[in-house]
Amino acid sequence: MTGADVLLLALGAVAVGSGVLVVATKHLVRAGLYLVLCLGALAGDYLVLTAELVAWVQVLIYVGAVVVLLLFAVMLTRAPIGASDDLDRPGWPAVLIGGGAGLGLAALLVDAFRWSTVDLPAAGTAEGIGEQVFRSWVLPFEVLSVLLLSALVGAVVLSRPDIGRRPDAAASSRSATPVTPPARPAPAVEDRSTIGDGGVVR
Repeated sequence: MTGADVLLLALGAVAVGSGVLVVATKHLVRAGLYLVLCLGALAGDYLVLTAELVAWVQVLIYVGAVVVLLLFAVMLTRAPIGASDDLDRPGWPAVLIGGGAGLGLAALLVDAFRWSTVDLPAAGTAEGIGEQVFRSWVLPFEVLSVLLLSALVGAVVLSRPDIGRRPDAAASSRSATPVTPPARPAPAVEDRSTIGDGGVVR
């Protein structure tokens, strides 16, 4: 086992551990930060596998855009920053499904390759990848950008409950609120007493 294999396994363990913390924590902001750690560890795995372009795309798009968009959505929707009891859901179904899927994929890969060596193809270039992205995969690329834009617009709409409300609904909500009339001041008592001759008050 070489040093690259040890580093690959260590980064994989960090990615798996932080991924477990993403779904196990009760703090929504901490879940976002654990997701940053998980995606950063995956980018490190790509670097170990000499896929530098994929690693930097992982950092720029997923860590620098998706996670930041998630944190902005949390702030815009005024989500609770502290621990939330709503996030404490039973995790055994997810553990069974995720563990079963992982074991199934591992068994499939072991059965397919059986520890055989595979000749690596020639290293690609940024020009070739860019040509594939902007020619063969341009439609999914644009759909992804529209998806991110719609997520941002949805976060803004959720943060402003007055957007899209009908005027009659707003008027009914205002009429349903009891309005206390202001207290009227007590009327001033007019002094009609006069002073007559000899200083007698009449």
